[in-house]
Amino acid sequence: MQSTEEQLGKKFRQLEPYLGEAALRLWAAVEAEAAGWGGVAAVARVTGLSRTTIYVGLAELKQETPLALASGRTRRPGGGRKPLTEKDPGLLAALDQLVEPFTRGDPQSPLRWTSKSTTKLAQALTAAGHPVSQRTVCGLLKAAGYSLQSTRKIREGGHHEDRDAQFQHLNGQVQAALQERQPVISVDTKKKELVGDFKNAGREWREKGQPVPVRVHDFVDPALGKAAPYGVYDLAANEGWVSIGIDHDTAEFAVESIRRWWRQMGQKLYPQATRLLVTADCGGSNGYRVRLWKVALQRFANETNLTIQVCHLPPGTSKWNKIEHRMFCHITQNWRGTPLESLAVIVELIAHTTTATGLKIRTEIDAALYPKGQKVTDEELQQIDLRPDSFHGEWNYSIRPKVAS
Repeated sequence: MQSTEEQLGKKFRQLEPYLGEAALRLWAAVEAEAAGWGGVAAVARVTGLSRTTIYVGLAELKQETPLALASGRTRRPGGGRKPLTEKDPGLLAALDQLVEPFTRGDPQSPLRWTSKSTTKLAQALTAAGHPVSQRTVCGLLKAAGYSLQSTRKIREGGHHEDRDAQFQHLNGQVQAALQERQPVISVDTKKKELVGDFKNAGREWREKGQPVPVRVHDFVDPALGKAAPYGVYDLAANEGWVSIGIDHDTAEFAVESIRRWWRQMGQKLYPQATRLLVTADCGGSNGYRVRLWKVALQRFANETNLTIQVCHLPPGTSKWNKIEHRMFCHITQNWRGTPLESLAVIVELIAHTTTATGLKIRTEIDAALYPKGQKVTDEELQQIDLRPDSFHGEWNYSIRPKVAS
């Protein structure tokens, strides 16, 4: 047999969804009065209502017509807790100065050099004479138009005076090559990835409470090492190639990746090609100042009998490289939340990356070693059949094949 409190709790759970604040208060008062001595405490314990609320209901029952029913209001005029901003008019201004000290004229704010969590903001406000809780700070920030935000990559650093002109020149060269049905590729090295059961950014659908277990620390596994994906993206065909290197990301590795793309994919698509236009970043293994890059391209030109035309993106503009937002971003999306446990896993994830526009990617492991620090002498550099363009020849140049004598 149920106890009195159990029966009372059952009634409350059944009625609560249908009663407003005033009716609920009066019902609680009726039950407390019927229970007799200790009734207020029992009702408060079961329902979670405060004793003050129940006593207000008891007082209303003694009136001929309860206030809530006579006025049609839940509370008496002016009832309820006053907003903290009315009690403390300077609270919002003090909070604003803590969150944005420089723009609000307070560069000496105590939170200038610390994380502005709501807990620390509440502590700082209380210390400054504005007692407030952490939850209230959350509500005030939201009401004032603040939200949690991360940093955004917008500033590009140095801005070269010929940046726009170089983009126009590069675009003109690309359009001309495409009209002539000559191959145009965008190349770059994707971020090196740890191979093994390491955490990979992003989330993937799994059974609730069953995340994939990964290592706590991101220390390189000597047996597995790192993977260096070098990509080649064909602008006209919307196809790509990725060489998975296991050694250093050098200029020789970069050109070998282009060579493999040409042998496996490009040569079949462009059997009549006489030149290859390569668009690349200004730095890295394919940078315009890297001598070994040009030496390796000369070897490639000699092998294929292609004129290799190179156009580098201006400094600080690598995010506009076509391969970044037409291929690499889709690879990253495809393997989100998946540990790259082996080179075979990386190959499968890259090879199965597709898009609604028909992107196809082939990939292969390049197990060759590419030692760093190889020097190219002035004499070796002079052997390159290098033809700089009239506009920024350091960024735009062609390397013609040399026939062996």
